[in-house]
Amino acid sequence: MIGLPGSGILYFVGKKEKILMYKFLICFLAGLGAGLGTGFAGMSAAAVVSPMLITFLGMPAYEAVGIALASDVLASAVSAYTYGKNKNLDVRNGLVMMVTVLVFTLFGSFIASKVPNATMGSFSVFMTFLLGVKFIVRPVMTEKEAMNAVSGRKRLVQSVISGMVVGFICGFIGAGGGMMMLLLLTGVLGYELKTAVGTSVFIMAFTAFTGAVSHFVIGGMPDLLTLVFCVASTLLWARIAARFANKASALTLNRAVGVVLVVLGAAIMIVKFI
Repeated sequence: MIGLPGSGILYFVGKKEKILMYKFLICFLAGLGAGLGTGFAGMSAAAVVSPMLITFLGMPAYEAVGIALASDVLASAVSAYTYGKNKNLDVRNGLVMMVTVLVFTLFGSFIASKVPNATMGSFSVFMTFLLGVKFIVRPVMTEKEAMNAVSGRKRLVQSVISGMVVGFICGFIGAGGGMMMLLLLTGVLGYELKTAVGTSVFIMAFTAFTGAVSHFVIGGMPDLLTLVFCVASTLLWARIAARFANKASALTLNRAVGVVLVVLGAAIMIVKFI
C-alpha cells in the first residue's frame, strides 16, 4: 500500500522527509553562523542559534536557548583548545570571571523561565544585528602591551563585575554572552583580541554547559534531532574558524564576524517583523 502512487501513506512519508530536510537545513545554517562567530571572535553560539530556531522552526524561546547553549559547549571547548595551542589563552586571569559567570548564568536561566517567549526572541534578534554592526564600525584593536599594563587588583574587581553581567545575559537569553565577554575583556580588562577570544571561549564552554543543563532541568529535554543537528554543525564550523583565526589579523577577525552577524540578524528581522 505504501508503494501505490497517490496513496496517503506515500504522501505522508514524503512530507516527513521534507520537514526533516528543512529542519536539517536551518540547523546547518545556524551552526554555520554560530560556529564561525565562535571560532573567529569568541561569540556565543546561542546568539545565532536561538533566534534561528525561534524564527524559522517556530520553537519556544526557552527550548531554543537550551539547544543553543548546548551547541555552544563543544564549539567553545574546541575553539579554546585551538587558541590555547597557539598561546592565545589566559586561563589564570579568566578563572575569577568564570566562577562569577557560572553563578549568574544559573540565576539568569531561572529568570528566563518566567519571561514570555516574544520578549526573549525579539531581544536575541536585535542583539545579533547590533553586535555585528559594532564589530564592523569599531573593530577591537587592543595590543598585548595594554593587556599586561593592567594591575592584578583592578583586573580582579573588573572580572567579578564583568562576570555578573555576562553570566546573567548568557543564562537569560543565551544571546550575546560570548560577545559581551569579548567586549569586556578587550575594552575593560585590556586584553588583546586573540587572547580575549581564547579566554572568552574557554569561559563560555563552562557557562554554556551550566546554562544548557539548567534549561533542560527546568524546561525538560528539547527536540533531540534539532539538538544533534545544531551541535554537530556548530562544532564543525567552530573548529574550522578557530584554526584560521589564529593566523588572521585582528582587523580581519572583526570584519568577518561583523558581516556574519549583520547578515544573519537582518535576515531574521526581515522574516520575523515584516
